[in-house]
Amino acid sequence: MTLNLSATSQHNARVLTTAQALGGASPAIIVSLGGLVGQQLASNPALATLPVSIFNLGLAIGTLPAAWVMRRHGRRLGYLFGAGLGIVSGLVAAFGIYQQLFVIFCLGTMIAGFYSSYVQSYRFAVADGAPEDIKPRLISWVMIGGLFAAVIGPQTVIWTRDIVPWAPFAGSFVGQAILAALAIPVIWRLRSVTTQKPIESAAHDKPKQAGRSLKEIASQPRFILAVTAGVVSYALMSFVMTAAPIAMVGCGHTVGEAALGIQWHVLAMFAPSFFTGRLIQRFGVNTITALGLIILAASGAVGLAGLDLEHFWIALVLLGVGWNFGFIGATTMVTSCHRPEERNRVQAMNDFLVFGSVAISSFASGKLLSVAGWEIINWMIFPCVAIVLLMMVWERQQKPVAPLA
Repeated sequence: MTLNLSATSQHNARVLTTAQALGGASPAIIVSLGGLVGQQLASNPALATLPVSIFNLGLAIGTLPAAWVMRRHGRRLGYLFGAGLGIVSGLVAAFGIYQQLFVIFCLGTMIAGFYSSYVQSYRFAVADGAPEDIKPRLISWVMIGGLFAAVIGPQTVIWTRDIVPWAPFAGSFVGQAILAALAIPVIWRLRSVTTQKPIESAAHDKPKQAGRSLKEIASQPRFILAVTAGVVSYALMSFVMTAAPIAMVGCGHTVGEAALGIQWHVLAMFAPSFFTGRLIQRFGVNTITALGLIILAASGAVGLAGLDLEHFWIALVLLGVGWNFGFIGATTMVTSCHRPEERNRVQAMNDFLVFGSVAISSFASGKLLSVAGWEIINWMIFPCVAIVLLMMVWERQQKPVAPLA
């Protein structure tokens, strides 16, 4: 990394990117196996996907207590605690499979959601103390860790799923716990951006002032736009991605073809991170965020154009690229809406709203698909995108606010 940054900021970017690759593998394992394990353990087939939905719910719920822990004890200790939750989640889920207890397995996936609420904040932590013009590239670097996670998670499933022959997939969740354990020595190397020394206590990271109220911060046009763009980008992506494999199989395509489409989708989600930050620096965060939303709309247009395999695959790739531009753009906007002493509360509120909407969309997607069909799933993209684009016009017309100190 050759950015104009202190050695500490560059070091932290490498640490958090590696931690993202390890922690980001957990959702990939749960999404890959949650439904399959649910089919084995749930007494009611309709509950098969409940473990994945509970994971998303745990992620949303966990954002607020995670922010409190980090505000009180600092980022490093908070992330170490989160990694501990990751270890516990994998072991609890594996125990649930071993004992054939669906409730225990779901408890494990919920705790994994709590762990992910810490992992999701890595993208904010990397921007701490960095100049405004550099933040988009730093955020993009951490998101690159998700590209490696998209490989590490599925490969962990492949290598470990049959380790315990009498408890299929239990080994994969033990593997999930091991990945969380491997993140601990990585996170331990995280440094304070102010002292350039390892973070040893809450004193290095605890804000000296309370800052503005959440009500005042949330009333900023910029923050309203940032949150709405993040919600629409992530929730739409989750909404369509969840329904796509079911729709593909329902249209006569094979499970393997559906899985390949999702694989290309995940690669498209994270591969643009190599250059998204540079694009934001060159063209502006609003422009790239708007481009991401337009690409999401293009995904819906392709999805409506036909039901052939290429229509599904192209739509999923566009969905991934649009998410990347929109979500990284929205994250960059959030970092400009708070002062240092306000960051944990503001970032937590943003993530609670974003991932709460993701949890709702994952619950609703399959039901709406079964009731209304694939066409309605795609038609719903356009009004959501239009709302955010109109908000961008509205926000631009507001009186400029003095830069935050």
